[in-house]
Amino acid sequence: MAKLNFRPLHDRVVVKRIDAETKTKGGIIIPDSAKEKPQEGEVVAVGPGGRDETGKLTPIDVKAGDRVLFGKWSGTEIKLDGQELLIMKESDIMGVVG
Repeated sequence: MAKLNFRPLHDRVVVKRIDAETKTKGGIIIPDSAKEKPQEGEVVAVGPGGRDETGKLTPIDVKAGDRVLFGKWSGTEIKLDGQELLIMKESDIMGVVG
């Protein structure tokens, strides 16, 4: 993936969705209109982290390249450098896959 001309701030993470399967296990092709948006993605960029009450930086646990699961309604969809991406807070990520 090409380097982004965007740097998220604070505890925000930029994620690119990973497309869901277009066929069922039985071989039935799922039309685009019936597919749900995937809740899995690859981390593209991360901010430096949030700050606690004392101002101390709390680093983010995910890094660029991690495959993550996130909530169905998580993040804000943006289009950047021709790519459809999500910007979300680290707390919207449920976990790292693999």
